Amino acid sequence: MERIKKNLGFGFMRLPMQDGEADLAKTTQMVDAFLDAGFNYFDTAHGYLQGRSETALKACLTRRYPRERYVLTDKLTSNFFKKEADIRPVFESQLAACGVDYFDFYLMHAQGTVNYDHFKACRAYETAFALKAEGKIRHVGISFHDRPEVLEKILTEYPQIEVVQIQFNYADYDDPAIQSRRCYEVCRRFGKPVIVMEPVKGGNLVKLPEDAKAVLDALHGGSPASYALRFAAGFEGMLMVLSGMSTLEQVQDNCSFMADFKPLNETELAAVKRVQEIFRSKHLIACTSCRYCTDGCPQHISIPDLFAVMNTKQLYHDWNADYYYNDVHTGPGRKASDCLKCGKCEKVCPQHLPIRQLLEDVAKEFEKKEA
Repeated sequence: MERIKKNLGFGFMRLPMQDGEADLAKTTQMVDAFLDAGFNYFDTAHGYLQGRSETALKACLTRRYPRERYVLTDKLTSNFFKKEADIRPVFESQLAACGVDYFDFYLMHAQGTVNYDHFKACRAYETAFALKAEGKIRHVGISFHDRPEVLEKILTEYPQIEVVQIQFNYADYDDPAIQSRRCYEVCRRFGKPVIVMEPVKGGNLVKLPEDAKAVLDALHGGSPASYALRFAAGFEGMLMVLSGMSTLEQVQDNCSFMADFKPLNETELAAVKRVQEIFRSKHLIACTSCRYCTDGCPQHISIPDLFAVMNTKQLYHDWNADYYYNDVHTGPGRKASDCLKCGKCEKVCPQHLPIRQLLEDVAKEFEKKEA
């Protein structure tokens, strides 16, 4: 980890594209500008851009610069292996695709309850630790999308994990569905350095609602992205903040305020808090997550969490909301459409919400049938 120069990382997930392929000329310009500004951390995964991310990284970075100029992270993703014997061939193909003979960081990708069980069954963690012992991985970590209780379980069962990548931004900080703050607190309690993904929430903290944008514009101090990245990077224990940059201008803007990083001052933090309040005021379901409704639910539907992801989807139009609905907060018999309409939840709701109707709305949003 000592080779990392600064706390901004280049996420190779949203590269400029041309005719369905990564635009290598533009990406090369971006890579050169990033390195010239003194940064050296790059992040990819086998499935990013349908495999084009790793090969673009090879063409634009690893073929053109000596190995000591950059720090590289790749990930093991569940849909590329079905059994333990599949993992090493996948790993070797990733090394080849990236044009390197080792990864500085190798993460178990998108860990959550379902994925984690698959990784454990296939001894993925044990394989990664063995590859580290062989010198092909410098540091083993995880990227994580689930509840803090699940993160605590993983870190307890595999204390060898060295770093944790979590979704963390000022919009999700106290969001009851994503629970960024609580996941961060678990990392701190276990002494794990944190890598931040989605610091601008997939661009939603760059393209702000007009009333929120006006609050930040009044500071006359930088772009909306600058406040989002500096918010995330300002917490203790943050090793790296990733940005999925897709233009040279984004690289130049991000490097301009992260090169000599300064955390948000009190005035800026107050402005960000006001933006958070504006976001919260736009939520469509006035659920306070008291969870009184869940105790008596015969289907064990996690009603507050489903309402939280519905709010997130309506507010940000964020694909991550679909992920959290389908892979984190629901399960067999526990989707919104599985509601039996018994009404027990509505009898105990302090906010007097029409929960049965709201669950119908959630089901229409997240369980759309393909034509």
